[in-house]
Amino acid sequence: MQLTDDLRAARAQKDILLMTHLVLGYPSLDVNREVVRQMVDNGVDCIELQIPFSEPVADGPVILKANQQAIGHGLKVRECLTFAAEMAATHQIPFLFMTYYNIIFKYGVEKFFKKAKEIGVKGFIVPDLPPEEGEEYLKLATKYGIAPIMIFAPTSTDTRMRELAGYGNGFIYCVARRGVTGAQTTFDTAFHDYLARCRAATDLPLAVGFGIASKAEVELLKGKADIAVIGTATIRLVEEKGPEAVGPFIAGLR
Repeated sequence: MQLTDDLRAARAQKDILLMTHLVLGYPSLDVNREVVRQMVDNGVDCIELQIPFSEPVADGPVILKANQQAIGHGLKVRECLTFAAEMAATHQIPFLFMTYYNIIFKYGVEKFFKKAKEIGVKGFIVPDLPPEEGEEYLKLATKYGIAPIMIFAPTSTDTRMRELAGYGNGFIYCVARRGVTGAQTTFDTAFHDYLARCRAATDLPLAVGFGIASKAEVELLKGKADIAVIGTATIRLVEEKGPEAVGPFIAGLR
């Protein structure tokens, strides 16, 4: 899969990659555009673009609010697709869609895959779709060459991790702790044991997210994961200091 190859090539040049996340339409697509530019200019290797949904069950209060406000402003899925096309054409890094399955289902599953392929999106993260219920989704991911990102959690057994990895491609998203996005993660022995289990279950690159917000935390992941995922931290930063603060923050993570 192209995304896996791209990430492995990038990883060969760096101790760890950075992946960031933003909610499309929050606070506006114009601000999103500037935030993406600052992220890419300061060394981000991959970006997940979240298409807002009314019930984002994996997301904490900061991202939940961002989803609700973007929807309240009237953002449409077609605008998200147009924005993603612009970003993929402008910046030479992989872009992913993160959303919930109802968005894809209502749009039309094959129609959504076809459009994503056309505009250059490399992968999908869909937290509420177990692979056992996603036969059509997985077949279309193969057909259109778009990586279906699978998710490991600390509660996943070793057997379940291997099963999930068999369905996935691109990379594995390792949720750093139980619960939703945004809260602080404790980097203790149990956490490092969990990452060792993740590594043993797959040879795909490992991305670790949920609560990663500082250079010290990114440093702790080196040698244990391939990608550090920063999400809520940059959304808070834009809220508190504006989009111009994102570049220096990203530059300071390495």
